[in-house]
Amino acid sequence: MDIFDNSDLEYLVDDFHGVSDFEDDEPFGEVELTSGTDSDFIDSDFEPSKTKTDTSALEARNGKDIQGIPWERLNYSRGIYREKRLRQYKNFESLFRSREELDKECLQVEKGKTFYNFQYNTRLVKSTISHFQLRNLIWATSKHDVYFMNNYSLMHWSSLLGRGKEILNVAKPIVPTTKQQQEMLSHSLSRVQISTMAVKDDLIVAGGFQGELICKKKHEPGVAFCTKLTAAENDITNSVDIYNAPSGSLRVITANNDSTVRQFDATNFTFINSFAFDWSVNNVSASPDGKLVAVLGDSPECILADAGSGKFVHSLEGHLDYSFSSAWHPNGQILATGNQDTTCRLWDVRNLSRSLKVLKGNMGAIRALRFTSDGRFLAMAEPADFVHVFDAEDDYTRCQEIDLFGEIAGISFSPDTEALFVGVADRTYGSLLEFSRKRNHLYLDSIF
Repeated sequence: MDIFDNSDLEYLVDDFHGVSDFEDDEPFGEVELTSGTDSDFIDSDFEPSKTKTDTSALEARNGKDIQGIPWERLNYSRGIYREKRLRQYKNFESLFRSREELDKECLQVEKGKTFYNFQYNTRLVKSTISHFQLRNLIWATSKHDVYFMNNYSLMHWSSLLGRGKEILNVAKPIVPTTKQQQEMLSHSLSRVQISTMAVKDDLIVAGGFQGELICKKKHEPGVAFCTKLTAAENDITNSVDIYNAPSGSLRVITANNDSTVRQFDATNFTFINSFAFDWSVNNVSASPDGKLVAVLGDSPECILADAGSGKFVHSLEGHLDYSFSSAWHPNGQILATGNQDTTCRLWDVRNLSRSLKVLKGNMGAIRALRFTSDGRFLAMAEPADFVHVFDAEDDYTRCQEIDLFGEIAGISFSPDTEALFVGVADRTYGSLLEFSRKRNHLYLDSIF
């Protein structure tokens, strides 16, 4: 994990020079929400009048850009700008290895498919990113409910109501409500930069830029548990995951820059175990049965380990750079890993001698991966501009390519698979894109 530098993020407004007639656009720069509020958004960027910058499916069908970018008022068309981005975008690499043989491995896929239709884009939602390599900051708990980060505010957005609410302000002192039996484990925090997060059932877990861990129950006031996992500076909490152990107990697992994976009981937030590795751990995810964990980090090699003991199970070799994302198919047999070499590799845990398939991005590292809960689709996000949705049932050979502009804060399917959300972190065109699953209701044809 590299030390963060904001200059690694590329904002669209940096390219949209020479345009002075944006009277109806938000001002450049990210919005600081009023601290301490626990009510619906009262900041000016959340006034109903701002909805004119939103885009509906009907407007998109009638020709409006889904992000509301006024191409007719810019110095170039969307197509020309896309060509420019593809030509000039520089992918961040940690290891400068030859990529000549990589394209030969990549699966040839049929693009142009539509599995999720564009539904709505709201610029009332402003996602922000703390670290350019970490993009797990969007989580949907239903097709109408999304959690995201806006600077120091953990927010909840209801697409049904068109409203947002601040759930937690991490700029203020955070005092845990759970009485912790283990000395020196739980303690108050202040001004936390959230680097990663996960949401499962009633639990929200977030990691911080200085190694913090925060656990909050969605429907309870305050923070149930918080601590600092490491003593050293820059030992970022890179990844958190919430999973059920084979016993059924709910657990939290973390990955940090200090090369350590830690486990906690999510009921009473007691420390369970820790496993040390030879490199900074950038991502960790537990298999659906809770028996294995995928460990990815500052190494081309990924590791499968026993979730209970941390014992080495198998190495996954094939990537050319550092890895930052992973996702398990619900059947527990397929693991997807995303790497800065611009590929996602699929691994069959029954035969780990080599990757099953290699999926290629267009221009950047694979920063986020998500399977639908039914296992039908895999979403793969690059740092900016592209989200790819693969049909897992068709052996990943068919793909929908969501083409947008801006840094991607995260992606999330709703648990019922009916919605896909994409958070865009841009100073002007930051927004939340919503897509709905395409269904073929052929029975309607017989009615008319």
